[in-house]
Amino acid sequence: MTSVHAPPPPPTPLPAPAGWARLAPGLHVLRHYRREWLPRDVVAGLVLSAILVPVGMGYAEAAGVPAIHGLYATIVPLLVYALLGPSRIMVLGPDSTLAAVIASLILPLAGGSVERAVALAGVLALMTGGFLLLIGFARLGVMADLFSKPIRLGFFNAIALTVMISQLPKLMGFSTTVNGSLPRLWEMVRGFVDGRGNPAAMAIGVACLALILGVRRWRPKWPGVLIAVVLATTVSALFDLGATAGLDVIGPVPHGLPVPTLPLATVTLEDLRVLAPGAAIIALLAFADTSVLSRALAKRSGTRVDPDQEMLALGSANIAAGLMQGFPISSSNSRTPVAASAGAQTQLANLVGAGVIALLLLLAPGLVKDMPQAALGAVVITACISFTDW
Repeated sequence: MTSVHAPPPPPTPLPAPAGWARLAPGLHVLRHYRREWLPRDVVAGLVLSAILVPVGMGYAEAAGVPAIHGLYATIVPLLVYALLGPSRIMVLGPDSTLAAVIASLILPLAGGSVERAVALAGVLALMTGGFLLLIGFARLGVMADLFSKPIRLGFFNAIALTVMISQLPKLMGFSTTVNGSLPRLWEMVRGFVDGRGNPAAMAIGVACLALILGVRRWRPKWPGVLIAVVLATTVSALFDLGATAGLDVIGPVPHGLPVPTLPLATVTLEDLRVLAPGAAIIALLAFADTSVLSRALAKRSGTRVDPDQEMLALGSANIAAGLMQGFPISSSNSRTPVAASAGAQTQLANLVGAGVIALLLLLAPGLVKDMPQAALGAVVITACISFTDW
């Protein structure tokens, strides 16, 4: 299911790290960094940042937490993986395959409280990171060979359907309290027939879907997600659709970066007991997907990566996300090809992307306040379509 498009040129191979360098492959790459890589890494980082913002915010909404936490769960994991990750261009962050699992775990426990949902998501990231570190320290990376492809395809396709159905309320412009994918789908159909949908939300959602899928089909090198989100946000701001048409928008986002927090104040031992099996499942999903993508990248560049170091890096990134008000993250099957196609040579491209997001939160958080929720829903749905394999 995981695929990496192979745009020229692939990253130039480097000497294999030895000794302490195997624990921090990013420093090894930095020691051997070549000047001719810099322009490609900077351009790739700028292109990547344009995708990271809308996708991260959309996946946060799908996971059951405010959109801003998708950016928190993007910045720090990219920094951690740039230091510890063995893959030269792997991109980490919020992932659509995990969103439905995260939401199904934290929302029943949150009881409608946004603050508690954020705390539970942070704890879930910490526990997921712990399981991934255990896999790495126990040198169980070879387990990736044991995952049956048909089982993984079936599970990911089911997750894709679940996430896509969960995004329908955003595209329709009205909410529902119905639980379960099929009941929610039926409720959406009834609401549409009864005329409960918001015309502005439906128009923007359908237009973004058509634009992203059309660009992907006929102009695959164009940043379709960026174009769709920028156009939708511009239209929303120019016509003030949030006030005049009742369009649901992101609204004001917090200014500045999150501070490290141990999210345990509102979490009980019973919550931990309920979350633990889910964290193990998320860790296994992240382990399987990251292992396959990492091997595909290594094959493309003619190198070899240590699967155990991959899990140590991924586990550390999840722990960092949990401490910075994020939620469980994994490798990205959609954003990694974006970095590769833009010519990324090293993890410096990801550092540039993380830096752009940090500057956005520090200097211009108001740029995203008019972003329609319908546009984010369209981004999530098209991402799910991209990783399904029928």
